[in-house]
Amino acid sequence: MDQIFKDKKIYILTLGCKVNQYESDAIYEAFFAAGAVKGQENDADICIINTCSVTNIADRKSRQMISKLRKENPDALIVATGCYVQAVTNRSEDSSIDADLIIGNNRKRDMVRLVEAHLLGQPVKDNIVDIAKDPEFEDLRIRMPETHTRSYLKIQDGCNSFCTYCIIPYVRGRIRNKPILSIIDEVNTLAASGVKEVVLTGINISSYGDIGEFSLADVVCRVAEIPGIERIRLGSLEPRILTEEFLDRIVKLPKVCPHFHLSLQSGCDTVLKRMNRHYTTGDIHTIVDRLRKYYDRPALTSDIIVGFPGETEEEFETTYRTLSDLSLYEMHVFPYSRRKGTNADKMDGHLPESVKKDRVRRLLELKERQMAAYESLFENETVNVLIEEIVKVNETHVYRGHTERYILVDIPCESLGDKEPKEERINTLISYNYNR
Repeated sequence: MDQIFKDKKIYILTLGCKVNQYESDAIYEAFFAAGAVKGQENDADICIINTCSVTNIADRKSRQMISKLRKENPDALIVATGCYVQAVTNRSEDSSIDADLIIGNNRKRDMVRLVEAHLLGQPVKDNIVDIAKDPEFEDLRIRMPETHTRSYLKIQDGCNSFCTYCIIPYVRGRIRNKPILSIIDEVNTLAASGVKEVVLTGINISSYGDIGEFSLADVVCRVAEIPGIERIRLGSLEPRILTEEFLDRIVKLPKVCPHFHLSLQSGCDTVLKRMNRHYTTGDIHTIVDRLRKYYDRPALTSDIIVGFPGETEEEFETTYRTLSDLSLYEMHVFPYSRRKGTNADKMDGHLPESVKKDRVRRLLELKERQMAAYESLFENETVNVLIEEIVKVNETHVYRGHTERYILVDIPCESLGDKEPKEERINTLISYNYNR
């Protein structure tokens, strides 16, 4: 295998979520271990597209990027993997993917072996599985993330919720967990490589305790014991996980960042019910109040879908009022995207794009006001910033990083006594007087 991939240039284009980013990093490392080197999209011998299928727009972008790489690098082996591949093959439309080789979810661990078989002209088997019937967690590994500072770590895959708008359970399968000892081993490796911050992520990490003997809180507590790890962030959380018991445990861990991304989707009870979300706006208010009781000014962020089938102006106004009352730090706002195979696709009352676009605009305006108000709470306060990169702003180099609450901060080099930016500042924690 080493001879097959020796000095072969590999390029991976990653679309979609943090789980995909983690998996792409792991695929890179597997090819590097086999003798390959990193290439660019226009000179790579093997181009891999890790696709996304969370919306129709994501599907379209996946198709466009496959075609773009084919056009820009016609001599490369084009490999398509990920959720869009799984969705298309679920519908028996795999011939519509313009790639030399397709590899579904839960087979990325075998990427090197499958590409090798293709290059040798051998039959490629088991490149696509029935994801709904595959109970195995695909235990990928990374030793050094691309950023060298923050590393995503996939601890869970799959989802059992079947929200009416969502295709993900069909392309990621049922819930399954990375074994806790495997998590600890990987984090130890990352810490030894110099990683300071880990983000525990997955398709639905709140479900980690739904199977097996360990809970999500158990995982967080064990990771917090690892020397060298300074910060722990949690991926998107369902409201149900944020119980008094859960917060009683993690609030005692100073490494856990006071930054929580809540998977809300709507602020209107009737819309939440049509979405098959198992909580109410009353529950959301209780959770937000609870987080603010346990943590000082926690950064609360969320995903919101507007224009869900049948969403009236009154229902949208209810969502707007709910989000205004919650005073979140940041919202990721998406127009509802119709997905074949979901229950929402069959519902009445699909809204015009113009209505959805206007509602997105109104929530984004609210978001900007709330972000400014939240960041102003820390004006002239000393904050801890993990330096992640050096960038140029208005012809001046600055150190850029995030606080534990995920506020983006630019630190002028001269404020640290540096006439020129120093690479050794990257991946260090700096105390800085914050000023917006």
